[in-house]
Amino acid sequence: MASRIPSLNWLRVFEAAARTESFARAAQQLNMSAAAVSQQVKALESQLGARLFVRHPHSVTLTEAGRGYLPSVQQSLLMLETATTGLFGETRQQRVFVQSNMLFAHGFLAAGIPVFNETHPDVRVMLGTSNQASESASQFTDLQIVFGNPTLFGASHDPLLEERLFPMAAPEVAERINSPHDLLDHVLIEVASHRAGWPYVFKALKLPRGSLRHTFVDNTILASTMAAAGGGVCLARSPASDVITSLSGLMPCLPGFEVPGQEGYHLVYSDKPSLRPAALVFRNWLLDYLTENGHPPD
Repeated sequence: MASRIPSLNWLRVFEAAARTESFARAAQQLNMSAAAVSQQVKALESQLGARLFVRHPHSVTLTEAGRGYLPSVQQSLLMLETATTGLFGETRQQRVFVQSNMLFAHGFLAAGIPVFNETHPDVRVMLGTSNQASESASQFTDLQIVFGNPTLFGASHDPLLEERLFPMAAPEVAERINSPHDLLDHVLIEVASHRAGWPYVFKALKLPRGSLRHTFVDNTILASTMAAAGGGVCLARSPASDVITSLSGLMPCLPGFEVPGQEGYHLVYSDKPSLRPAALVFRNWLLDYLTENGHPPD
């Protein structure tokens, strides 16, 4: 009976297309044409007897079979890469797969990873973003940066940051809020996934919560952008939100007021002794980077 083990090239193409959600971007990374990527994916699907991607006009998404297959492919490629490097020397960049909470990635990693690249040119960071445990579980990662309970994601963790909450809005809205009670006259943009939200802030301000007007979104970046468009008042979640609130031109509504959050950010992994060398390098760099930028891990 013929072996069903696919070609290594097919697996490399599948992993790149799954990670980038695009045949064109995968082609750029692999120095191939998009047509060649598409052909190799089709060959792999034919070999396996299952569709791995749903094709869209300008992107692709994994099918259920593709999502189930991806973690094993990524881990196998990494094991092969690590073994090759260990036996035959450094022939290519080592890769570290990092899955991060979206706000932390926007607030810290977007500016930090170019710094990491300058000081560690032999390590290539593969960064993905997700706010849900279920999404993170569908792919292989060396390290995860999560918000909330770290035990839901991994066995070991390093605490990174706590958060501080305070109301912010577009300047023309913020200037009309001179006291806590003025917040009652505005739409309050709530990030539904957070334990600490507007009810928590209102309790600290000793305000009634009876007749509030809310708009619900699923992340702070969207909340900040909506507030900047005049759509209401959002909650800053400093320091992770400092970049987006600054870029959005938001202003504090009650200068001097802030309340500590109820959850924090954590770097999660299986256990320190089992971290691959590239992952350990990134872990140590991240802890140092936060400290150097005035945010020593808590």
